[in-house]
Amino acid sequence: MTHSVNSILSQIRSYQGQVGQARQMTAADMPRSDAIAVQGGVGGMQGVGGTTGVAAPSFGATLRNAIEGVNGAQQRSGELVRAFELGEPGADLAKVMVASQQSQVAFRATVEVRNRLVQAYQDVMNMPL
Repeated sequence: MTHSVNSILSQIRSYQGQVGQARQMTAADMPRSDAIAVQGGVGGMQGVGGTTGVAAPSFGATLRNAIEGVNGAQQRSGELVRAFELGEPGADLAKVMVASQQSQVAFRATVEVRNRLVQAYQDVMNMPL
């Protein structure tokens, strides 16, 4: 089970990297706002002996930002689908498909995080005193 979840998460990260590279190549697109910014290295922490001037955001704030990013990606995808269906000139099929896949990947990653949080909560609740 853990191996399959890790495999899925690594595939999602790989796909996000590929999409990020493709988006850098096209100057017409707006920058992504659904990505979680990590400052100062992994998880907002510096290396040994390093200090950060900015406090790391709380877990709740990070989770809220991630969920808002997923919501934004889904809304942008929906807007592009509607624009494509109405035949607007700026909405081509490639943009619609990329936005749709981005929102699906973001949603799947959010569901995996939720599942892991629920499992961790259940593990803690089932611990003997």
